[in-house]
Amino acid sequence: MILSSSTVEQAIDGDHRATLVKQIVLARRNGTAPALLADDVPAGEGAVPLAMVRKRSALQPPSADRAALLLIHGYGQNRYVWHLPARSFANYLATAGFDVFSLDLRGHGRSRHLGAHPPKRITELVREDLPTALAEVQRLTGPRPIFLVGHSLGGLVSYAAAPAHAGVVKGIVTLGSPYHFTRGSRFLPLVGDAVLALDRRLHLGHGALPLRYVGEAMRLARVLIESPFVPLPIRSHAPGSMEPRVLGQHMSLAMDRGSIAVVRSMFFRAAEARASGHRLGVLYGYAAAFEALDIPLLIIAGSEDSLAPPEAVRPAYERSRSTDKTYRVFPRGHIDLIVGRDAPYTIWPLVLTWLGTRLRRIEPRRPAHSGAPPVAG
Repeated sequence: MILSSSTVEQAIDGDHRATLVKQIVLARRNGTAPALLADDVPAGEGAVPLAMVRKRSALQPPSADRAALLLIHGYGQNRYVWHLPARSFANYLATAGFDVFSLDLRGHGRSRHLGAHPPKRITELVREDLPTALAEVQRLTGPRPIFLVGHSLGGLVSYAAAPAHAGVVKGIVTLGSPYHFTRGSRFLPLVGDAVLALDRRLHLGHGALPLRYVGEAMRLARVLIESPFVPLPIRSHAPGSMEPRVLGQHMSLAMDRGSIAVVRSMFFRAAEARASGHRLGVLYGYAAAFEALDIPLLIIAGSEDSLAPPEAVRPAYERSRSTDKTYRVFPRGHIDLIVGRDAPYTIWPLVLTWLGTRLRRIEPRRPAHSGAPPVAG
C-alpha cells in the first residue's frame, strides 16, 4: 500500500543531486501463508506493519526500471544506513534505473512508529518480514527481477530467506555480513561471554537497547575514537574514512534500537558455533539451504571491519555452491562500506556493475526505443 508519493530533489553524494519519485510504502502480512511463519508463531497472529521507502528516477518512466532492489539494514539500525542527506547509496541506485525499496525491519525506524515491536526471535525477520516485504515489492513492480542487498545482519537475513523465494529473488549482495559471527575477533567473544553472563544474572528479557544514544556518544567522541593513539578493540568505521558531517548524520539518523533477545541469541549461537562449527550464526538452521542455492552472490567485506572481519564474512562465499559468486575485500570498516568517503567511487560502482551484468544474463534484450538508461557493466 502506498501511503504517500512525492517528487524530491536529494543528494547522491555531496553536490551531486538527483530528482526522484519517493513513496512511503506500508506492507502487512496477510496471515494466509502459515508455511512462512516460525514454528512457534501461530498463523493469523496480528499482522506486523512494515514500512519501506521506495525511490525511482523521476527522469524516466516506471516501465523503464530494470529491476527492484530490496535493501535490508543491519542490527540496531534502520533504512537511513542506505540514505543520508549528504550521501545516499539508495539514491545512487535509483538514478541508475533501479526501483529501490529501503525496508525498516520490525521495531526499527518508521515500522516502529507504525506499531511494530522489536523481534523476539530473529526467525521472525526471515519468515515474516522479508516474505511480507517481497510480496509487496512484487505487487507494486510486477514481474521484474528482485535482488536483495543486505548490510551486516541484513545480509544474514537475506541468506536465510532467499532459498524459500528462489523463484523471485535473482541475486544477493551483502556488505559486512558475518557468516561466522565473532570469528576473526579476539574481543567480540569476550563481549558475548559478558552479555550472556549478565543475562543469566539479571534476566534482561525482550526489551530494546537504545543504540541511538550510543551513536550520539560516538559522534561527540569522534576525535577520540579515530585517534591512532587510542587502541579501541571495536570501531564502527575505519579512522579517517568518513567526513565528520557524514558520520554525524549516520549516528543521528541510522542508529536505532536493538533487540535484546536478538543480540542474546547472536552471542549464544556464536559460542555454540565455536564449539560445533555451526554457520550463519543465529540463523544456523538455514545454512544448508543457502549453501545449496544457486543464485548470483556478491559478498563484500572490510579489512578494517572489527564487527565483521573478513574471516567472519568469507565463509559464506567459500561454502556457497553457487556457480556465480564473487568475493571482494576493501580497506574499510563496518559502516563506511556503504557511506565512506570513497564508497561512491569504489564499492557503489562495483555493486552497480555486478547488478547490470547479472541483469543482462536473465532479462530479454530491450527494444531500442524503451528509454531505459544503460547500467554500468
